[in-house]
Amino acid sequence: MDDVLAAWTAAVRTELGVGVEVDRDLLLALAGDAAHGVARPAAPLTTFLVGYAAGLAGGGPEAVADAARRAGELAARWAGEADGGAGSD
Repeated sequence: MDDVLAAWTAAVRTELGVGVEVDRDLLLALAGDAAHGVARPAAPLTTFLVGYAAGLAGGGPEAVADAARRAGELAARWAGEADGGAGSD
């Protein structure tokens, strides 16, 4: 699976002209947090928005890491609020 993801990531980066290296593990972990803490369809939307925010912040690995960290923290808070609100009617 790692070989397929590495090849796919390289192909997409080339196709889209993206020069920055992708921290695949970071983005996959974020997608998992969003999928499990919010809802499954939140995963691709969250990773897209992280990439967009990183681009607006000037791009680069640090911008991606910062946006991913912030989105991950939001997903954790969201999941905690959903857990805390269960059965509180």
